[in-house]
Amino acid sequence: MNENINNKLNAKSIKPTAMRQLVLHVLAEQKSAVSMQELEQKFEKADKVTLYRTLKTFEEKKLIHSIDDGTGSIKYALCRESCQCRPEELHVHFYCTECKQTYCLNDIPIPSVNLPVHFTLENINMVVKGICANCI
Repeated sequence: MNENINNKLNAKSIKPTAMRQLVLHVLAEQKSAVSMQELEQKFEKADKVTLYRTLKTFEEKKLIHSIDDGTGSIKYALCRESCQCRPEELHVHFYCTECKQTYCLNDIPIPSVNLPVHFTLENINMVVKGICANCI
């Protein structure tokens, strides 16, 4: 486990500290995106500021991406290995109204948006809401 985790951190030029290793391990085990609050519950004794900084570092280095699913709580999920989070690489997210989980639909790209002249797309977020396969 540690070697794989360290390889992922090193590939993104992130120094492998104990906290970063633990957070990456927990994120890798998730089937859906998780909020800061959910991560805090898994690391009850960890400093919240350190956890927050770890997530921000991971996001800046394109190891994870954040999702605003409309619940008022930002969620985090691992990026694909080669992802640079460019607009053309972004994917649709699905929020289940039953179990309240947010899933990455990696194989469904966000449709292109034709913006007016002099408008530049930097980020786009598309969340589809409904009932997931586990809740049907």
